[in-house]
Order: sequence, then C-alpha cells, then structure tokens
Amino acid sequence: MQNQQRSQLEFVVLMAALMSIVALSIDAVLPALPMIGDYLSVVDPSNNPKLITSIFLGLGFGQLILGPLSDSLGRKPIVYIGFAIFIIASIICVTTRSFEIMLLGRVLQGVGLAAPRTMSIAMVRDSYDGDYMAKILSIVVMVFILVPVVAPTLGQFLMNYYGWKFIFTFTLVFGVLVMIWFWLRQPETLKDKYKIPYRLSIFKTGTTQFFKIRPAVIYTLLSGFITGSFMVYLSTSQLIFEKQYDLAEEFPLIFASLAISVGLATFMNSQLVVRFGMKRIVHISMWSFIITSLIFILIFHSGNNPSIEILITFFAIQFFTIGFLFGNLRALAMEPLGHIAGIGSALNGFISTVMAVPIANYIGSFVEDTVTPLFIGFLVCGVISITLFYLNARKASSVLKAA
Repeated sequence: MQNQQRSQLEFVVLMAALMSIVALSIDAVLPALPMIGDYLSVVDPSNNPKLITSIFLGLGFGQLILGPLSDSLGRKPIVYIGFAIFIIASIICVTTRSFEIMLLGRVLQGVGLAAPRTMSIAMVRDSYDGDYMAKILSIVVMVFILVPVVAPTLGQFLMNYYGWKFIFTFTLVFGVLVMIWFWLRQPETLKDKYKIPYRLSIFKTGTTQFFKIRPAVIYTLLSGFITGSFMVYLSTSQLIFEKQYDLAEEFPLIFASLAISVGLATFMNSQLVVRFGMKRIVHISMWSFIITSLIFILIFHSGNNPSIEILITFFAIQFFTIGFLFGNLRALAMEPLGHIAGIGSALNGFISTVMAVPIANYIGSFVEDTVTPLFIGFLVCGVISITLFYLNARKASSVLKAA
C-alpha cells in the first residue's frame, strides 16, 4: 500500500512538472517583457504582451495536432516530439532580432509545449475517473501553480545577472531534467484496447464524437471564457503593476502572492470535490466570480484605480474562485471522453485556448490607464459562463425526466 501511495505521489508530481514547463515558459518571461521589447526595437510597448498571448495560440493549435496522434502512437512519444519542437523554438527566440520572428518562435514554443500539457491531462484521465479524477487534477494544478509563485522572481533574477536570454536557457535545462525523469519513471498509460490505428480520418471521427457529447462541449466553452478572463490579467499584469502603480520592483512578489491564492483554492478543491462534487463547486465558484466583479465595477465605475491593497484583495478573491474552476471544468469536460481521451483533451485545450487568446487581446487593449475594463471583462465572461452552465443543467434534467 505504501509503495502504491509513493507511486501515486510521484505520478502527480511528475504530471505537474510536465505542466510546469509551460508555466515557466510563460511566467518567467513577464518581468523581461520591456527589455525584450527594447532589444527587438518594439515601438509600441502595448505590443509586448503579445509575447505572452502568442504562446497560448501555439498551445491551442499544438494540442489539436498532437492530441489525436497520441491516441494512436501513445502518450510518451508525443511528449518527446513536443519537447523537440520546443527546443527548436527556444533557439529561434534567443537568436532573432525581429519581433515578428520572436512571436513565431513563441507560437512554436506553444506548439511544442502543447504535448506535455495535453498528455499530462490525458494520462490523468487514462488512470482515474469521476470526482477522484478531479481530485488528482486539482493536486496536479496545485503543484503546477507553485511555478508562477516563483517564476517572475526567478525570471527577474536571471535577467538581472545573466540577461533575458538566459531565461530561455534555464527553461530548456529544466525541461531536459523533467524529460529524463519522465523517460525513466513514467510508463505508458494508454491501454491497448483504446489505441486507435493511425489514419487521417481519426481527426474527423474523433472530432465528430467530441461534438456529439454536449457536456464536453459546454464545459469546454466554460473553460474558454474563464481562461480568457484570467489570460487578460496574465498578459496585462506587468503593465498594471509596473506602469499604472509604479511597482516594478514589487511586481514578482505581488504576482507570487496572487498565484498562491489560486494554489490554495486548488488544494482546497482537492479536499472538497469528492465530498461535494464538481458541479456544485463550479456553480458556487462562478457566482462568486460574477459577484466579485460586479462589486468592483459598482465601486470603481468612474475608472479611477483603487489603492494597491484593495486591488490585490479583489484579485485574490477572483483568483481564489478561479482556482476552484480550472481543474473542475477540465475534469467535467473530460469525464465522458475516456474512450477518446487524447483527442478529447486536445479539443478541450484547443477550443478553450483559441477562445481565450482573442478574449484576452480584446479586453487587454482597454487596460491602459485603469484596471476597470479588466473587471468588466471578468463580469461578461462570468455571466456568459453561468448561462451556459444552466443551459447544460436544464438539458441534462430534461434527458433524465425523459428516461
């Protein structure tokens, strides 16, 4: 029994480590955005956040390609292929002097990182189901959240002492170590009975099956709106804290404290989800997300920024509720997709990410001198999400009554 517990612990930490390569590639770069922009001769600093959203774009498309392939080739080979792409993309990022080529490199980084991100979720789904799957996913996300706690501080340290390019080098070294651990210790989780012989039609048939499963589609859309609202913060946080509040030195500490809020929620979710169920927790969390946004807008509708203490309090509450949503929405979407976990995870990630990027870019374009547009975006995304949640619940209730 103890060996089994140790094995499960190692599995959870390894899955989190795979996802952490993604987080490190995104969050460690945040403090370096102005320096990278200057190096690449970016005229408009408002374009710098595209270095963040572009990697998400790659993540979305990468999942769509690599996820279905994993249902045929297995999870482990896809992870290796993705990391190879990530290595090439990182070389492009540190050798170019063109902002456009840098964006291309970041997109390619996202394509490569789609493999560990998607496969970690697929491997959890291969190994667990139901509310217990949500528990495992919550623990994975909780460990994964620890990276954004330290990543900006780490990125600032590396930038100050070794230059911004060393951030990419460090991420590569970290990724290599994780890959070695993964190669040595993680067995293939895709069962032979679920392997689909490779043919081009698997993309079509898998996608068709996915869109026939209403709950999977609805919860994927919910993930897109919640991810989009959070991505607005992620891409504009450096602008908000360094430009609007003149807190460049304190930015890594503030970012870390808010990441802890998300991590605490995911830890609590891992303890509560088996007892109360995913749907009940999602329902309560979405209403909390909406109400918090509405209160902020009512108080600061004039557009004047609150004090930094009040802003951090509102952000902490919002991200605490988001911590309960991330893992549960993904688990609810994946629950009926056990027979197509690879392409299911890919479509879930692709749709939610491709939705999130334009949402983040659009709302983020209004976040110049005030944070109020950010909370308006939170509110709109929250209202749409709760509406979809109720529509799905009503449909499920009608099906049960008909049966």
